[in-house]
Amino acid sequence: MNVLGIETSCDETAAAVVADGGTVLSSAVFSQVALHRPHGGVVPEIASRQHVEHLPQLLDEAMAALEWPRLQAVAVTYGPGLASSLLVGLSAAKALALRLNIPLIGINHLEAHLYSVFLARNAPRYAESCPLVALIVSGGHTCLVRVDAPGQYRRLGQTIDDAAGEAFDKGAKLLGLEYPGGPAIDRVSALGDAVRIAFPRTRALKADFAEGLAPELCFSFSGLKTSLLYYLRDHPEAVRPPVLEDVAAGYQEAIVDVLVRGTKRALQRERVRTLAVAGGVSLNRRLRARLIEMAAGLQVRLLLPEAAHCADNAAMVAGLAGIGQGVTGEAAWALDACPNLELGAAE
Repeated sequence: MNVLGIETSCDETAAAVVADGGTVLSSAVFSQVALHRPHGGVVPEIASRQHVEHLPQLLDEAMAALEWPRLQAVAVTYGPGLASSLLVGLSAAKALALRLNIPLIGINHLEAHLYSVFLARNAPRYAESCPLVALIVSGGHTCLVRVDAPGQYRRLGQTIDDAAGEAFDKGAKLLGLEYPGGPAIDRVSALGDAVRIAFPRTRALKADFAEGLAPELCFSFSGLKTSLLYYLRDHPEAVRPPVLEDVAAGYQEAIVDVLVRGTKRALQRERVRTLAVAGGVSLNRRLRARLIEMAAGLQVRLLLPEAAHCADNAAMVAGLAGIGQGVTGEAAWALDACPNLELGAAE
């Protein structure tokens, strides 16, 4: 099935055409990073206006790979994300599907990120890889999920405050580095010593904020940010090289260490042999290196997305719809933007 995917959940505008859930025929993405950088983060009003402006051109670019009459469905992210941004894509998708008289498919953004690992070259089939544990790490989300089959999810743990991507952004701002913080800290850390300055590895002690989640599988990053703030207050020279590189490396190592330890606990507790890691933070080089090391030690298969599919993109949206997942039928037409949509319920 040839599916057109539309993604406008945050600050990337994207359109893509994917055949049969795995063959990416086209993928067009407009990143708004340069527009939001002066503000140090995403400004919802700017984001939604940019989606309105750029989505028509991106749809034309994506559909250059396929004649319109051969399109068989339109898939779109309906949550989670920024409400005003989600509405742009959702409205466009409904209009296109109505005009073309083809099915509309609503896609959960987090579920699409999880599916991104199966768009990689030589990736196994989704259904054949289950059960698996998934770590989804991005600017707005950090969670551990057990996947027993496509569409069958159970949340194991999540952040109780900042997402990992937010921790990188806030840390970069304190260090005087540019937005987005993840790539900036990753780049600077390559020149530093990750053990010279030790930052705390904070853990969630209680999970009463989300009934059913295991405290040992939950994450906390706000205390780490505060620790960096106090360190820089007491060591003002740390915002300049060569100390800057060591501080950035130590801060990054603390974030990565918390993510890897929690993921390892989840794999051991759930006794599964496959780990999928997705989301924008999955592109971090140190995180990838530590995950590869950990997976090898546990003899677990590690699935990572290709670089083009780590950040928000529409190929993962169209691909997931192409294997029969998502909201369809009358329910799809009734969809509204769901900014706080979750993936899987805790037990």
